[in-house]
Amino acid sequence: MRGFRRLAALTAVTASAGLLLVSGSGIASATAKPAASVRLSGGDTRVTTGPGIATALLSHQIVPLAVSPGHQWLIVRRGQPAVNFEFPVTGGRVSLNPVGGYIDHRGGILFVNIRNGKQIEVSNFIINLNKSDLTGIVNGNGRVRVPVFSLSLAHATLKAGPHSVEATGIVVTLTKAAAGALNASLGTNLFSGGLRIGTAGTELRF
Repeated sequence: MRGFRRLAALTAVTASAGLLLVSGSGIASATAKPAASVRLSGGDTRVTTGPGIATALLSHQIVPLAVSPGHQWLIVRRGQPAVNFEFPVTGGRVSLNPVGGYIDHRGGILFVNIRNGKQIEVSNFIINLNKSDLTGIVNGNGRVRVPVFSLSLAHATLKAGPHSVEATGIVVTLTKAAAGALNASLGTNLFSGGLRIGTAGTELRF
């Protein structure tokens, strides 16, 4: 309970101050008060592909599939197909003032090129709020963790509950390293660093 009350106090301070700013070195808060962090007990992170992404993948016969316990479903946005991915949060520790910490996940995404049978899996995501990125393990090799997405919280919205915090509107772009790995593994040149994949939201429970 002490951790919940401390987080609620931090949330109130940061929300009233405008909360999130993005600088060249990562995410920073509007004030520079001492950090206090809480351990995460669960939650989930959702990624929704942006306009044209799902169409481009399918037109190149590349299919992204959620790896359990993550899951996915198709939706229609602005008349175009899009894919929602959802991954459970399994742990981590975060602070809100300044924003920082890390968020652990299970599950991942398996990319399959139907045309040539090649594939690559990226899983067990970790969001690093200090570096504003999401990293993953490649093909189940725990010694190979690569930065998959860059995250921008410049226009994100934070909603705080008594035992949770939800952030939405996080912009997700593909890193240069991930683009190179996808192209090489799938035998394509479709992917490029800086490609805007879509948006993400995360709900964290304490």
